[in-house]
Amino acid sequence: MTTTSLTTYDGLRLHVTVHGPADAPVNVLLSHCWTADESDWHYQVADLLSRYGHQIRLVTWDHRGHGRSDRAREVDCTIPNLARDLGRVVDEFAPEGPLVIAGHSVGGMTITAIPEECHHVLPRIAGLLLVSTSGADLHTVTLGLPEVGPLVRDRLPFVLATRARMLSLSRRQRFPLIERQIARRFFFGRPKPPRDVGHVVDQLIHCAPETYAGFYKDMMAHDRIGHLSAFDRVPTTVLVGSRDLLTPPAHARKLASGIRGARLIVAPDAGHYLPFERRDLVTAELCALVDRALDQATETDRAAG
Repeated sequence: MTTTSLTTYDGLRLHVTVHGPADAPVNVLLSHCWTADESDWHYQVADLLSRYGHQIRLVTWDHRGHGRSDRAREVDCTIPNLARDLGRVVDEFAPEGPLVIAGHSVGGMTITAIPEECHHVLPRIAGLLLVSTSGADLHTVTLGLPEVGPLVRDRLPFVLATRARMLSLSRRQRFPLIERQIARRFFFGRPKPPRDVGHVVDQLIHCAPETYAGFYKDMMAHDRIGHLSAFDRVPTTVLVGSRDLLTPPAHARKLASGIRGARLIVAPDAGHYLPFERRDLVTAELCALVDRALDQATETDRAAG
């Protein structure tokens, strides 16, 4: 494992973790959820390394404004910038060979912006896993509260941002009442493992106010449905929990219908945090894409030899 960093086009430092050799036949990139960090995928990282070892090069990173990466100005917290950052990660740490890319929540939205922001990555994509995410219309989400849902949806990010501005980190760590209620009520389906809920609460506590406000505003305007056909040749799986209140199943269905041949899987009773809630399912679908990419890489090598 190598812990390193890169500089974005606008001068921010991104924290990056790389597993596996530079000449591995397949590169796997995992793009995380809004308000989280690269540990969003910690179960899948452990599973992939156990299964594949040095057969793959596995890259995770903290998005701008998240985790150990630099804080970003609110105006720079946008999905297009995340896609540009992804392109830089590819160029720096996976410059050759096929790519299997998975994105959770805003990480999936980042993938849908690839055709606009880092088009050069497209021909190398050998598999996509879109997890609990959306292509558009997030402004219609009601959080399962039809009458007051839009009001609650619009207020929550700014309540969290205000707490991050007004209260010290140590105080929020001691009294994470709001963060815990939000995580349990809106992020998880059934069951709600305390360890996983606690992990998400800790990420919420450490999130910067600019990250809350900036990405929320941009996600409300997010619309990449018209660009999904760029992935028609790519083996794609779309995963969603039946109890996902943030990116509901209807959003997953729209994504799957926009990419020719995409598979849609709905996980019963699961919420928005599928990489935690349904570890085995997410890992299995990711492995299926990696296995296919490895087989194709082997066939290409044989043909070239």
